[in-house]
Amino acid sequence: MTDWRFMLHQLRRNPLSLAGIIIILIFVIVAVFAPLIAPTPEGQRDPYKIPREGYSPVPQPPSGEHYFGTTEGQYDIFYGVVWGARSAFKVGLGVIGIVLLIGIVLGSLAGYFGGIIDEVIMRVTDVFLAFPSLILAMALTAALGPSLRSVLIAITVVSWPSYARVIRGDILAVREEDYVEAARGVGASHFRIIARHILPNSIYPALIMASLDIGAVVLSAAALSFLGLGVPEGYADWGQMIQFARNWIVGPPGNPLAYWYTVMIPGLFILFFVLGWNLLGDAFRDILDPRLARR
Repeated sequence: MTDWRFMLHQLRRNPLSLAGIIIILIFVIVAVFAPLIAPTPEGQRDPYKIPREGYSPVPQPPSGEHYFGTTEGQYDIFYGVVWGARSAFKVGLGVIGIVLLIGIVLGSLAGYFGGIIDEVIMRVTDVFLAFPSLILAMALTAALGPSLRSVLIAITVVSWPSYARVIRGDILAVREEDYVEAARGVGASHFRIIARHILPNSIYPALIMASLDIGAVVLSAAALSFLGLGVPEGYADWGQMIQFARNWIVGPPGNPLAYWYTVMIPGLFILFFVLGWNLLGDAFRDILDPRLARR
């Protein structure tokens, strides 16, 4: 069975994986066409700055002018969630790409060479893993100041150790295989052995882990923004949209759902984005896990 036929076969076995792909494709379309779906107001240079219609603390309900209503401070919810899709992809893919690269480099060095190199890298990894990840991320974003760059740095710092450990463990399992010994025997360099023989046979668990972690990274970024430690005020970010709504989760007596749109709409965007990546991660697992391939 060819690779493409095998991939399609595995996807057909799990319809939820197809649902995940569809959900992510919808978010990709929203992010790519954000300038058309929610045009930036004329004269505004930063497209990620949410337009506002005033400074009233009371949210306004959905209308023809503001499709999803406005939040506290009169920030437009529709504009915020549409451009927030771009922010989510920046954070999710950016962090995972960086931590995967760090994990591959450090995990390969530790697993392949062992000895003092392994000890130093793993002990540094243990130090980072000893800190509660969210608290460490909060401390870093508070020190660096509110910006998307600070969020990327903070989540990257707390995420890379687990990838280094996973890749190191998988490399330890394959570095003594016959094909690796044969490569050493013919005089292949260490870099060639790692890049051509070891990593291709040990990277799959980390790739599956990465696909599942994209949603978790976005949730962490949203948590930092909700706590007021993430992006600057008025930046298009789903976590901040919910932060604007925290005083309006419950409406006035007799109408507790009066301001439901301030919480539900950005919350649903986060929910489906994370759900889509989790389902897509299951699809990658079905395709890349050799144990499932034999079923």
